[in-house]
Amino acid sequence: MSRGRWGRLPPYRSGTLPRFPGWSAALGPGIVWLALAQGSGELIWWPYLIAKYGLAFLCLLIPACLLQFPINYAIGSYTLLTGETVFQGFIRISRAAALILWVLMTLSFLWFGAFASAGGTALAALTQWPAGWSERAQSLFWGYASIAVFLAALVFSRVVYTAVERVMKLIAVLTLVGLVVSCAHPSVLSQVPAFVQGLVVPTAPARPWDPSDAPKLLTAITFAGLGGFWTLFYSYWLREKGVGMAKTMGRVEGLIGRHEVAFDTGVVPAHPAPGEVGRWRRFLAADSAVGIVGNIVTTLMTCLLAYAVLFPQGLVPSEWQLAVVQSRFFEVSWGAAGRVLFLVVAAAFLADTWMATADAVARIHTDCLMNFVPAARRIPVRRCYWFFLVSLTVITAATMGLATPGTLIVLSAMIGFLGTVSYAFLLYVLNHRWLPRHVGASVAPQRAALAGLLVAGAAYLGLAVGFIVLQLSGLR
Repeated sequence: MSRGRWGRLPPYRSGTLPRFPGWSAALGPGIVWLALAQGSGELIWWPYLIAKYGLAFLCLLIPACLLQFPINYAIGSYTLLTGETVFQGFIRISRAAALILWVLMTLSFLWFGAFASAGGTALAALTQWPAGWSERAQSLFWGYASIAVFLAALVFSRVVYTAVERVMKLIAVLTLVGLVVSCAHPSVLSQVPAFVQGLVVPTAPARPWDPSDAPKLLTAITFAGLGGFWTLFYSYWLREKGVGMAKTMGRVEGLIGRHEVAFDTGVVPAHPAPGEVGRWRRFLAADSAVGIVGNIVTTLMTCLLAYAVLFPQGLVPSEWQLAVVQSRFFEVSWGAAGRVLFLVVAAAFLADTWMATADAVARIHTDCLMNFVPAARRIPVRRCYWFFLVSLTVITAATMGLATPGTLIVLSAMIGFLGTVSYAFLLYVLNHRWLPRHVGASVAPQRAALAGLLVAGAAYLGLAVGFIVLQLSGLR
């Protein structure tokens, strides 16, 4: 590789913006986003805070979720208009900044096997098997088993993204239906007035603030949706779905597939019809809203259940009991059968977090390797993707047992928080400085998108500063 060529991408090509195929054909990435978001913030940390402190922090939930929308829209806009991934865009505007983000992202996702072990806590509680093993050992056993099942689903899929989307849609529907049924219980409905008031009017914490909960509060805010580096996955799902100019790009197949995907870079629309651009913009806004609004609804339901069921009893999920304590949600409505139902659903939408994350992280590593290192472009994309997927499987399996799931998830969130603050600024440059020069000001994201992005970026910066101050004050 010649000196100075690392990270140099070919110029954009010119093409025709595909026609919008209709809502039923296009929607999907937002649902994957929703189902993946159910894996931590919804099931673990927001219920934890409500169970421990009552409604003190509930007023932060909806604003934290809504902060995701302008970030999602900005990420999606670049892929829609160029067919490139968001990391390719970052590389175009600053190779050094993109490289730092890649390193941070790599560190952040060394521990995402924790979601599989968190799901394992549910299956361990459900089966009490292998008999005679400790709770930790049973949880790890089921975590490894779930990884094996979901890896097999990817291996034997014809198109990997299609398999991911189908699984995530199923999990999203099961979760929503299960939570609605549980929230319909009279003992839960009776708490709705106080709960709704807590969404608007902050209340005093039910117990003294524990400084060790600062990372958990950070995690709850950054994972109110996806947050951190997880949000960047949205670009890869849009590309695999073939949204906008991404329709010209290839799709990664399972190991039984026959087609190899070659390295490719962006195609910008030449003289697109304003009406077609508008249709794609409305789709992007709607698809993002599906994930974010759906996430708000399901998170509110888990928080309501925590307030109605866990808080009065002083039950706080922790350590290897992250999913087990919340089984009281369903047990209060349906008895022992409800507990079983919840544990099955909890195991599914925690373990499927590993599946979607492994897929997306493997795509990002493949993407960055081929974009930073020109010599790597001779390797077929599919072969490179499967190398990283297998490697991530081995790494996450090795790190699962290093600490409790909650500790590993919080660590990932803290690293991801640094990334969010950094890439929010890069998204501003990419969408509102770079893109207008290449696709035209009328096609690039407009002023409303800019305003939302600036507000979200400022909010995440403020949260990061507040967290640092809080941590430093706790050390005194």
